[in-house]
Amino acid sequence: MEELQEKILEHETLEIVELKTPFAEIDEPIKLALHCASEKKGFNLAVIDLRSIASFTEFFVLASGTNSRQVQAICDEIEDKLKSELKHRPIRIEGYQTADWVLLDYGDFIVHVFEQKQRAFYDLERLWRDARMVELPENLQ
Repeated sequence: MEELQEKILEHETLEIVELKTPFAEIDEPIKLALHCASEKKGFNLAVIDLRSIASFTEFFVLASGTNSRQVQAICDEIEDKLKSELKHRPIRIEGYQTADWVLLDYGDFIVHVFEQKQRAFYDLERLWRDARMVELPENLQ
């Protein structure tokens, strides 16, 4: 009995390690979308790697803007650059007119551009917390 108690007392606490997907593993269209959002002063950029837990898409790209004009400008930049540089067009676009949450669906990845209050309200990072986050370079954070 004493030996068992000693083993229990000696039990080490496990450190929780959050696994992240390296930035180098993501595709060029996602990298370009991030750079476009950054160029238009989008903030709180994030990429959620859904490959291990979802089948409808591989990644969510998240960005925030301070108002509806900035949200639309971020979306316009992403759509224009992906179309002109990579010949990549969205399958559909949702929410552009109201621009509090715009969704650009590219099939393999979905870009979500939020007005800052909507981003906090919907909190996709919490909703998809079982997925891995992509480790972004400092110039994109």
